[in-house]
Amino acid sequence: MGKRRNRKRTRSSPPTNNDNDNDKASAIASTPPTDTVPPITHEGQMPQKKFYRSRAHCNPLSFNEAFDYPPRPDLFDWTEEHYPNHPQLSDCGTDAGEFSASSAQIHPTVLDVGCGFGGLTLALSALLPEETILGLEIRSKVTEYVRLRILASRKEAMGTGASIAGCDGDGETHDAEKEDGETHDAEKDDTETDATDRDDPNDKRASHRDHRPTHQNASVLRTNAMKYLPNHIPPRSLSKLFFCFPDPHFKKKNHPRRIVSTRLLTEYAHWLKPGEGKLYCITDVRDLHEWHVERCEEHPLFEEVTEEEMEGDECVWAMRTETEEGKKVRREGREMWWK
Repeated sequence: MGKRRNRKRTRSSPPTNNDNDNDKASAIASTPPTDTVPPITHEGQMPQKKFYRSRAHCNPLSFNEAFDYPPRPDLFDWTEEHYPNHPQLSDCGTDAGEFSASSAQIHPTVLDVGCGFGGLTLALSALLPEETILGLEIRSKVTEYVRLRILASRKEAMGTGASIAGCDGDGETHDAEKEDGETHDAEKDDTETDATDRDDPNDKRASHRDHRPTHQNASVLRTNAMKYLPNHIPPRSLSKLFFCFPDPHFKKKNHPRRIVSTRLLTEYAHWLKPGEGKLYCITDVRDLHEWHVERCEEHPLFEEVTEEEMEGDECVWAMRTETEEGKKVRREGREMWWK
């Protein structure tokens, strides 16, 4: 009898992860390179805030991202990127020497520290056309949003057809589809104007409605104001300094992080013009407001302005009504304190 021959039977094994990875790699290698991903917003278009959301605050003392800054304020040309068509440059004609001398004199005179999404920065550029407005922001995404917003506002003022049809001041499209089924009414934009402001006979905007701002005197800079402000701002050059709704840092151990302190007030006095420079603070936290008032009253280089001066100051009105956080506080019916 013949012996039965044992035959080896083999079966195909399922593909392994390595096989799948190899197939993917070969497919990618055979795919022709694609173009660079286009930006979310092109320069000249009004940005949409939903693409530039970021955390409300960060710790400036431990924020270690690299920032560009000059060794001295006089070595920084503000007309190169920030104010290329500043109103003061329009009177220089074609004289290169006169243009160079004028550009050297252009530097920020009003600072909006922690400018957020730029509502107050743009409002101040219209209220103070003779000043040079600069918003300071530490968050990169928010800074880019404000930069694009200023460029779009400039383009609109020039009448070159900025792509802002159907958009409001913060670039939110009224008829665009909202994510997750949200409606425009539910996601009310921060730059909408309250009806009470429009009907107010003492509205400080009345004197500026006939004048269309060009926003050529407004810009934004990404920096850490608690570290690098001396590298950008020359001494005794600021007429106004704004701190709107800063991080309250409730814990006592974090009080040194507050943007208003005895040490920092001494630095702010160094940059403000003697006798005319003003410091503005507004918050929705009463304890923080009392901290601001106490520190300013204790400091020998600051004195309190009168109530009459505050009521007649259009910048106080703008600080309460034009900041995104201020509008949110008013919509929610909460209180604000300012000084």
